[in-house]
Amino acid sequence: MKILVINCGSSSLKYQLFDMETETVMAKGNCEKIGFPDAFHKHKTSDGRQKVYDSPMPTHLEAVNSVLASLMDKEVGVISSLDEIDAIGHRVVQGGSIFKESTLVDAEVTDQIEALAEMAPLHNKAHAIGMRMCHEALPNVPMVAVFDTTFHWTIPEKANMYALPYEMSKKYNIRRFGAHGTSNKYIVQRTAEMLGKGPEGTKIIVCHLGNGSSITAIKDGKSVDTSMGFTPLDGVMMGTRCGAIDPAIIPYIIKHCGVEVDDLNDFVNEKCGVEGVSGVSSDFRDLEAAAEEGNERAKLALDMFAYQVKKYVGAYMATLNGADAIVFTAGIGENDGEVRRNVMEGLGNLGIEIDIEKNKVRGKEADITGPNSKVKVFVIPTNEEIMIARETMRLIS
Repeated sequence: MKILVINCGSSSLKYQLFDMETETVMAKGNCEKIGFPDAFHKHKTSDGRQKVYDSPMPTHLEAVNSVLASLMDKEVGVISSLDEIDAIGHRVVQGGSIFKESTLVDAEVTDQIEALAEMAPLHNKAHAIGMRMCHEALPNVPMVAVFDTTFHWTIPEKANMYALPYEMSKKYNIRRFGAHGTSNKYIVQRTAEMLGKGPEGTKIIVCHLGNGSSITAIKDGKSVDTSMGFTPLDGVMMGTRCGAIDPAIIPYIIKHCGVEVDDLNDFVNEKCGVEGVSGVSSDFRDLEAAAEEGNERAKLALDMFAYQVKKYVGAYMATLNGADAIVFTAGIGENDGEVRRNVMEGLGNLGIEIDIEKNKVRGKEADITGPNSKVKVFVIPTNEEIMIARETMRLIS
């Protein structure tokens, strides 16, 4: 069985084609800057063949068609016919209260996912567009939606509710939904294996640090608290998202700072975070280069980010009454040893210590636990795609 996994962003489309008999990636790639004149598509096969396409991609339909064409390309293709694709799995950030588990996709499901874009403005509309375009290109291929929020339905009410009137919360489904659940599910399974046990009985803190970041407390393989909330905006500051702020700041900046109500969602999602503080970039590599050159605002943004992550780690150590492991994953967590060091620094009293030399690892699975640490510290590259592929195969079977 061959399953194509799709992850659509507002101007991007990432994909992997899996042979599920061996769970191997046959090909993968990404389409970037969809809707812009300089759009491009990078494609790579498991045996190292690569190709870059720079044909126009005004919409996601052209991106989907480019992906399908690349899979059959004479130079870099891995299938001879689109009939070889048995199913398509879509990553979806926000399932709200409608979707508590993965589901087969039809027109109604697609419309419901798009309607939830109010709770994930950077993601859900793009997911729905991708589903429609895939259906247009491959109308007879079944599709499955796998939701990041599913993993967090185990969070108890005392942690998932906000201090709003109870009736309001229940009527309008206002609660902590979280995100990165598909990534967390993979990390829990792999961490348990590295600990030499099953998920049952483990206490794990996952630091999923990327352009979007969340920290999650996991007990017995189940989420018990997470930093992202009603939307992926909550929690620690991120690339361009402000993270948790005093709610009274919102009416204040509308009144005094020239931010219109209609522009507020874009402002807190796209103009804040480390980019807003630094004035440099949302890319941590750029921030670290600028900080080394003496840019104080870049250094401040890095310090703020590490400090906020550290606070969540400490809070979740209390929530779990200790931890077996702390895991760093996603783009920053997997590759940025400086961020990991800054987060872990000063946690000796909690029995947490990393090995400075082992922490120099980038993009590889590693145990970076210090010699005197009572808590294991791991770097584990996440693999959301294989989890989506497995869920897709389970549902269509």
